[in-house]
Amino acid sequence: MARRRGWGGSPPGDDEEAARRIIGAAVELIGRTGAEISIADVAESLGVIRQTVYRYFPSADALMTAAAIASVDGFLDRLAAHVRGLRDPAEAMTEAVVYTLTEVRRTPHLGILLSSSYSASAHTDSLTSEEAQAFGMTMIGRFDVDWAGAGYDEPALRELVEYALRTMQSFFLSPGDPPRGEDELRRYLRRWMGTAISAQAGEPR
Repeated sequence: MARRRGWGGSPPGDDEEAARRIIGAAVELIGRTGAEISIADVAESLGVIRQTVYRYFPSADALMTAAAIASVDGFLDRLAAHVRGLRDPAEAMTEAVVYTLTEVRRTPHLGILLSSSYSASAHTDSLTSEEAQAFGMTMIGRFDVDWAGAGYDEPALRELVEYALRTMQSFFLSPGDPPRGEDELRRYLRRWMGTAISAQAGEPR
């Protein structure tokens, strides 16, 4: 009887629907609180016991990652619109990094996927994970940049993604005191990161 009272009185039809509803609850809670949430929080919001959530997600970290991934499509659409028309690799990547660092403050789900702020000891390698790398490759694939014409083959693109992710990680972990504003950050990245990105055009493939 208790099980029927859970799930808002409408139990999921199968495991896929259950996982989807758990992720949806996590996304909603993160958006409302702007912070890390627990398995207990999600279970309570769904009216189920914690073991029900653990059946689909073995840890809070696994659930947070799933919730973050479920939230990035909208971000990628906004980012693509922001950098639309930028064909210079250095310019596009600079704007992408500035935009992402700014957007993370407004989109907790994205920060959970890209930063280690909510569990630094367990997630210092999160930006070099397969998920983060795939996210980065999807991101730059939507730019209006002729990557091949700029000297980037597949391995170089993957290294560029890693470089950009590591750059963002450094700002997540230590934004500065005081943190740079958007214009100041843009100048800094154009000078240092932009120079490195532009240098690829002259490198042998």
